[in-house]
Amino acid sequence: MTDAEDTAADIPLRTASDPEKEPSASGVPDEGVAAEDPVPLLEPRDGIPPVIADADALSEVVAAFAAGTGPVAVDAERASGYRYGQRAYLVQLRRAGAGSALIDPVACADLTALGEAIGDTEWVLHAASQDLPCLREIGMVPERIFDTELAGRLAGYPRVGLGAMVENVLGYVLEKGHSAVDWSTRPLPEPWLRYAALDVELLVDLRDSLEKELDRQGKLDWARQEFAAIAAAPPAPPRKDPWRRTSGMHKVRRRRQMAVVRELWQTRDRIAQRRDISPGKVLGDAAIIEAALALPADATALGQLPGFGRVGRRQLENWQGAVDRARALSDSALPGPGQQVAGPPPPRAWADKDPAAAARLSAARAGVSALAERLGMPQENLITPDTVRRVCWEPPAAVTAETVAAALAGHGARQWQIDQVTPLLVSALVA
Repeated sequence: MTDAEDTAADIPLRTASDPEKEPSASGVPDEGVAAEDPVPLLEPRDGIPPVIADADALSEVVAAFAAGTGPVAVDAERASGYRYGQRAYLVQLRRAGAGSALIDPVACADLTALGEAIGDTEWVLHAASQDLPCLREIGMVPERIFDTELAGRLAGYPRVGLGAMVENVLGYVLEKGHSAVDWSTRPLPEPWLRYAALDVELLVDLRDSLEKELDRQGKLDWARQEFAAIAAAPPAPPRKDPWRRTSGMHKVRRRRQMAVVRELWQTRDRIAQRRDISPGKVLGDAAIIEAALALPADATALGQLPGFGRVGRRQLENWQGAVDRARALSDSALPGPGQQVAGPPPPRAWADKDPAAAARLSAARAGVSALAERLGMPQENLITPDTVRRVCWEPPAAVTAETVAAALAGHGARQWQIDQVTPLLVSALVA
């Protein structure tokens, strides 16, 4: 055992229910009030586990985790900003009786057996909605989860990143310097593996402390409803016209310019997918917008625009080909303004379009803000702003607690949210 492991083993975990971590008078947990300085957590208690990269080793992990007890801490590392897509390049797990495991999902592409072995137990994740899509791709789909980030939001912690939560709830400092590295690198350096193992080292301890705090605040059932909704949510459908989300798109006004954005975006996406690199490393959004605004006549003119100055001649001609295709389109083939999203217009237009609706929204927002402050949680976790807008724009024909509750349910609100928000929305809608 190293000195760091020995030190960590001798120091008890501080929890949200310890005297020095009691919530403030407002009911929201305070930060930075621990009786002693946080302890750096430098090494996993069992050392850095070997990376599982073959079928035999994976079978042993599956058996060990199936035989373990209690919740399973789960995390995944992606290579955002380096590779195309959001696939997982490392999966970390920890469970009592099984220890920690680091799995290479490139070498072991199908983790269905592991997912099934732990599928009926609770998975503890931090910011679950970020990791569940890439875990689903490799066969890991939980039935029940506990999201420590969301739990922290509901409990009222001001900072809910994993490092902040571990420090303020448990009293340990996690080293977070490798969060944005290229996890597709092989072999993975030992410092990165140490960081990855530490990410699941205390997740279950954090879960247990947050559960106690949520229970103390009377919010545990609320959290369970939120967790169930996340676990049951279907995969997100592909975005319609994803090129419209190009950064700086608000500068593009003319349809011909929009066509240039579309052609360059689609060309870039094909190249990025073929080369398996992040689209931003192929061509930046800013360069796409510059080309769309300038509508260059040839590759020489294109090369003088910001973002294209260091591009080779062959690449310039490729990008100019996309611009030329957009320039050659008939007017009928040009993209129009963005599709009108179903639902209410932007709130800034409400005063002109429907002053009564604007008044309803103002009253509802004030009520939600006040209630969220009393409950000690962000407004968006109490009820989504989009839901409030939709109910205020098109309220039920007869405004009653029952009809407003039904409207909220129709927009996906959970029962605890309906119970909390319905009275204030009824007041706002009939004012």
